[in-house]
Amino acid sequence: MFLKCREKSIELGKRTLIMGILNVTPDSFSDGGKYINIETAVKRAEKLIKDGADIIDIGGESTRPGHEQISVEEEIMRVIPVIKKINSELDIIISVDTYKYKVAEVALKAGAHIVNDIWGLQYDRGEMAELIKKYDVPLVAMHNQNNKIYEEDIILSMRKFFKRTYEIADKYEIDREKIILDPGIGFGKDIELNLKVLSRMEELRDMGRILLGASRKKFIGTILNDVPVDQRVEGTIATTVIGIEKGVDIVRVHDVLENKRAAMVADRIVRR
Repeated sequence: MFLKCREKSIELGKRTLIMGILNVTPDSFSDGGKYINIETAVKRAEKLIKDGADIIDIGGESTRPGHEQISVEEEIMRVIPVIKKINSELDIIISVDTYKYKVAEVALKAGAHIVNDIWGLQYDRGEMAELIKKYDVPLVAMHNQNNKIYEEDIILSMRKFFKRTYEIADKYEIDREKIILDPGIGFGKDIELNLKVLSRMEELRDMGRILLGASRKKFIGTILNDVPVDQRVEGTIATTVIGIEKGVDIVRVHDVLENKRAAMVADRIVRR
């Protein structure tokens, strides 16, 4: 299946696609402050592409646990110059990581190809959905909630969440084939819930294509005896390989080269 991303397209299902993370924030949990100016951000994008990224996901607001929400204006100021520069100089599909439709709109005008929404169209009253329909771009819809309390099986709860996402999409006549589901590892979930979701991701496969974003997350550090963020590469690779076995089509990672190589081997085993 080819996923049309405005003037570009990308094939889903043939191999696992790699989404490289580019945080232009001062406070992201993993790489906050490293790429907050245009020059360093573009150099980072170049490295991600060289290492094998198929998509670059650019985010201007940290959504780590306990993060402080920033204004629309501040987020636009952080991401738009970077999107414009990368779009004009590099041949790559750009995803904008935002749940604010005003930021997404300016990003799409600047050349972004995908919207990555951590609230799966459920943050606002339909403005994001209206925008997705207007620009006819793919949407990554992530599962999320404001607490870690589930009164029912978590996979059942996630299925209900994604059903609401689809209902909103249907209302605005968004093509369901252009929606990619993200289980939201680390969002509204403790370590045991993260592990449960990772072990049961195949139970979401019938709902649509899946993106996995577990890179360098806290639960990996905890399992590895509290190793720091920059020492969670191997743990992330483990989630990538498990994810591929469970049926994911895209992995969102910081360490592109290492995960790309692991995905190539896993794909040869799983996608025969």
